[in-house]
Amino acid sequence: MTENTNHRKLKLDELNRASIDEFKAQDKLPVAVVLDNVRSMNNIGSIFRTSDGFAVEQICLCGITAQPPHRDIEKTALGATQSIAWTYYETPVAAIEQLRKDGYKIIAIEQAENSLMLNTFIPQKTEKYALIFGNEVNGVSDEAMELIDACIEIPQFGTKHSFNIVVSAGIVLWDFFVKMVDLPA
Repeated sequence: MTENTNHRKLKLDELNRASIDEFKAQDKLPVAVVLDNVRSMNNIGSIFRTSDGFAVEQICLCGITAQPPHRDIEKTALGATQSIAWTYYETPVAAIEQLRKDGYKIIAIEQAENSLMLNTFIPQKTEKYALIFGNEVNGVSDEAMELIDACIEIPQFGTKHSFNIVVSAGIVLWDFFVKMVDLPA
């Protein structure tokens, strides 16, 4: 590798980010993120921010998952609660039923029998996907697991049993993004 000293950090005004109104009007990744009883407001805010970064269509907050506005969500969302459409549902089942009516394929992100490894799953560009991320301790609820169309697992090779939910969301959303969006070279 050759040394390149021409890596000046870009200033915020050079990033050409969309305004909230422009973001709301732009095409979105056909993905809904479902947060199934997520307890940490920092995790919720971080997932809003990650969802904004990949331009997901919406977030569904379910059960005990806190709702904006809340300063502990905003601390990590950094304003993404204003750009990402979100809806609260009493239960993940209610969210899944609505998403299915809206034409989404329902996919749990969970370690389960007969799960598909993320690296082998190829989302179809003509489909819409609802990705369920579960509680930090208990994972995706049993009620939600009974209603899914598929289950995706992130391959892991260390001693821990799982990734943090925010890390999982980042990995999965990036994977869907690069597989569904034609990025410029």
